[in-house]
Amino acid sequence: MIRPISTPTAPALTVLVHPRAAIAGRLSSLTALVRASSPVVPLSKHPIWLDVLRTALGHEVYALEAVVGGQTYGFLPLAYVSSMLFGRFLVSLPYLNTNGVVAESPDVQSLLVSRAVTLADELNVRYLELRHERPIDHPDLNVAMTSKVHMRLPLPHSPEQLWKGFNPKVRNQVRKGEKHDFAVAWGGAELLDPFYEVLCANMRDLGSPVYGKVLFRQILAAFPGTAEICLLRGGEKPVAAAMLLHGWGVAEVPTASALREYNSTCVNMLMYWKLLERSIARGHEVFDFGRSTMDGPTFKFKKQWGAQPYPGVWQYATKEGAASEMRPDNPRYQRAIRLWQRLPVRLTRYLGPAIVRGIP
Repeated sequence: MIRPISTPTAPALTVLVHPRAAIAGRLSSLTALVRASSPVVPLSKHPIWLDVLRTALGHEVYALEAVVGGQTYGFLPLAYVSSMLFGRFLVSLPYLNTNGVVAESPDVQSLLVSRAVTLADELNVRYLELRHERPIDHPDLNVAMTSKVHMRLPLPHSPEQLWKGFNPKVRNQVRKGEKHDFAVAWGGAELLDPFYEVLCANMRDLGSPVYGKVLFRQILAAFPGTAEICLLRGGEKPVAAAMLLHGWGVAEVPTASALREYNSTCVNMLMYWKLLERSIARGHEVFDFGRSTMDGPTFKFKKQWGAQPYPGVWQYATKEGAASEMRPDNPRYQRAIRLWQRLPVRLTRYLGPAIVRGIP
């Protein structure tokens, strides 16, 4: 664990704001701090995500580093999200479910948040968003959103042990998927095109703009061997796909999709079983299914595998408007969602990336 600063004679704590040009030189120290922060750490906490988001989405990025006597004691990654349509935001971090301050001692946490609030003022954003799992006590963090939870499953040492723990309905659905003889492939950039084909169709059906293919290409390039694609085909047709991230002791799925017309085949159940098998083979202790609204459809899907809810506490320093205004479940966006679902996939694939990059 990170050593707290507690002695009154310790050197003064300084918070440095590293712009993108200086981040590469601090990656080693920041990565070591993140790795030491917990026994298991998701890949989504890796500092190199700042470069991924800058390159793929065009966000300006900052690394706030708390140092004492040349040693790193805290880290806060931030991305400046700006669009003419939605406005300006400072987020830790877009696309990812969890991030925010990495520091054990309250004084380091507080100073990092204070500097982030000042930076938010300098950039004149609508709000600062920190995607925490545990709340940080700070006077400027005046709003918290706790409506979603992280669904996580402890993994045994073998797939056989995991299989025995499933209820009969889950096992039957996986077996049903196996009977359709879907071909399962694992890989990287060579599977990106079919992966993206499935993703675009699924996101259109959900009524959500899709990220550009460049984001997933950059993820695969930034994390060779620790980010991979799982693809299932029915004959030559890609029908389900997911991206699996291998962190330190935990695997996570930031993006997964299956074609709706294949729902009756249980291909999605088969895909998740393959993801779980793969995670056990890589020696992980935890499988992170991602965030869900409590008791919502995706929550129930993940719970059937044995996943349990863990708190998600997204904290905000709001400057203008309400943080909830930009969330997809805001009622004001329901008409737009219905319209999006009726658009051709090819058009949503063209329009989506420019829209979603401006949504925090």
